[in-house]
Amino acid sequence: MTKTPGSAAPCPDVADMIHSFHWSTLSALHPEQQSRVFSVRAAPPELVVTCDPCVAQTEKLDQPKPSGLSCGSQPDEESLCSDSGFGGSPAFSLGLRKLSDCSSVGLSPTSSFEEYEEEFSEGRNAEKNKTMVNWSPFVVPLQKRSPWVQVVGHAGNFQTSCDGKLLKKYCVYEQQCLQRLMSDILRPFVPGYHGMTQRDGQDYNLMDDLLSYFDTPCIMDCKMGSRTYLEEELKKARKRPQPRKDMYEKMVAVDPMAPTPEENVQQAVLKTRYMQWRETLSSTATLGFRIEGIKKSDGTCNTNFKRTKCKEEVMQALKDFVDSDVPLLRNYQQRLKELRLVLEKSEFFRTHEVVGSSLLFVHDRSGRAGVWMIDFGKTMPVPPPLTLDHRSPWVEGNREDGYLWGLDNFIDILTDLISGQRE
Repeated sequence: MTKTPGSAAPCPDVADMIHSFHWSTLSALHPEQQSRVFSVRAAPPELVVTCDPCVAQTEKLDQPKPSGLSCGSQPDEESLCSDSGFGGSPAFSLGLRKLSDCSSVGLSPTSSFEEYEEEFSEGRNAEKNKTMVNWSPFVVPLQKRSPWVQVVGHAGNFQTSCDGKLLKKYCVYEQQCLQRLMSDILRPFVPGYHGMTQRDGQDYNLMDDLLSYFDTPCIMDCKMGSRTYLEEELKKARKRPQPRKDMYEKMVAVDPMAPTPEENVQQAVLKTRYMQWRETLSSTATLGFRIEGIKKSDGTCNTNFKRTKCKEEVMQALKDFVDSDVPLLRNYQQRLKELRLVLEKSEFFRTHEVVGSSLLFVHDRSGRAGVWMIDFGKTMPVPPPLTLDHRSPWVEGNREDGYLWGLDNFIDILTDLISGQRE
């Protein structure tokens, strides 16, 4: 049954999740020892990959898999080498390969609805950490942008390099989050971060290319939480309201009856009004997450999820994403359960308002599957001693974002899909 914000409770099946990790002794460890276990498992592997049109490198069959990769080759076993990607059967070790046209340059930097044309942090690059080490001692050749960027993200926000890294347009808030996440138990669930670099005068955050270990992957971006705007944005909009013609046009394109008479006269709407309206159309309001876009292995893209609102519609979209493959559904379910368990223990998560962040789902024809948290440009620390449970309904001032409420519902939907496919 789909949960509602008011009725959700903390994860009830912790024992089942721990058992499914294939390291059942963890529950017997002292919390400090558990933290060390997560830290060891979170060691970031070195990603070395070539991208079009670079020359493919020699295969190394013992190359470690990226953090978060799940191998689903055996339908009756769940996530044999999930979570950090270390361990599991060596038969599933992935060799280096030539990267397909779908690079993780396609990670969506913001919503596919393009409501963040002026990223919350844009214009504030002066606040960036000037002492940050430039990890790129030479200028690496950048590749052509993936079509995925053109469909979902903002063109120009991403570049790829031949050393298997992703360059994402610099955002000071994302940099701060990634730096903190590298020492948090959530580290296996986020891209490895390698500092700041420059290209032609533009600053970039340098991180791992999450698609480098997949062969012609299928990709899905899901925006998590019950809202995608910050409380600070609401306050700012009230102080200096700036009606937007472009957002009015987007509103009318989706629903001509949505604008008020006053907005029709002005032919403009406030950004916060547009964002709040938009979220009533999608499953953000009803389930605590929404699908932003899906790219299949054949190159076809679908971002037509603006009005995908009810549970049944979301279930059909997820079913299409995995082509009704039950082992893949099971792998994703297992991965999300692992993520939920770690989120409930994470100091970073407890003390941050996670808004506009996505979960990136990736799998390929071999059954490999991975899920990572991405996009932290609007993730903000809450003032101490305030902490968040990420399930309580949002009331302005409490900073709750509904992230775990959405994750609970996502896991329940996958569970229902798996049960339905077995019948």
